[in-house]
Amino acid sequence: MIKAVILFVVGLVLICLGGDRLVDAAVAIAKKLKIPQIVVGATIVSLGTTLPEILVSTTAAFDGSAAIAAGNAFGSIICNTALIAGLTQTIRPTKQVERASLSWRGIFFFAVLIVMNVWGALTGSFSRPVGVILLALFIVYACMTVMRASSEGGNEEEKENEENISIPLQLLILVVCAACLFVGAKLLVNNGILIAEAVGVPERVIAVTFIALGTSLPELMTSVMSLIKGYGNVGLGNVIGANLLNLLLVIGIPSAVAGIPLEPSTVRVDMPLSCLVMAVLVLPILIRKKSSRVQGIALLGIYAVYCIASFV
Repeated sequence: MIKAVILFVVGLVLICLGGDRLVDAAVAIAKKLKIPQIVVGATIVSLGTTLPEILVSTTAAFDGSAAIAAGNAFGSIICNTALIAGLTQTIRPTKQVERASLSWRGIFFFAVLIVMNVWGALTGSFSRPVGVILLALFIVYACMTVMRASSEGGNEEEKENEENISIPLQLLILVVCAACLFVGAKLLVNNGILIAEAVGVPERVIAVTFIALGTSLPELMTSVMSLIKGYGNVGLGNVIGANLLNLLLVIGIPSAVAGIPLEPSTVRVDMPLSCLVMAVLVLPILIRKKSSRVQGIALLGIYAVYCIASFV
């Protein structure tokens, strides 16, 4: 148990360090290329921070742990939105949100999730063809992001020292930081599971709480560091982008490889709740062009109730 605790702490340290530098590198690239922060957050940063979820779900699918594969993806969406976005918006609500970037990603997310929820309720699983479709939708999402980047406006942050930014160096830093997040989350999740199993926690509860929280720590640290450094749109874009990748890749890859049978509680609770928390986060922002502490508090309250209900 002592070894598990030590490795757990090492994983947390790697995540903290990786999240800190990843934000700096992503924002530097955004400044140099005149790309909006929310676009960088929703693509480069979110892909790097979603790697732990992809690894965990794919491994679980190969091992036959369907509850972990599906629960991790939807649990991470709930954690990203209700806990991470809820916490950051409670501390410092985002003002002057880049609505053009947020709106189409929100529509894309809700359309995919609603169809997945209906399909899951009707069939009770995500088969290989569904996985292939989700991967194809990821390609569509990536292409739309690239095509719309120029029309979503330039970065309005300060431009001092912009000429000294080296894109290859910042990309290298991104790769190293993503590796730190990947290894750190793996250490944290594996050892967190050992500690959880010692007290007899069921598999699905482990997936939607401990594993989801552990694999979402990169998003948490990235969002917190973005907030501290004053890059609120990076953190918000990271959460929304990571949620989309959870649907398209974290579910898509293991579904395409082996198919994922769904537990009734995943279809009845986790998937509708994923839609609800995203609506609480996104819809008021689209209407008011900024977030509020009320949203953050409401999201934190939803997450607290969800965790308590999962264990009860």
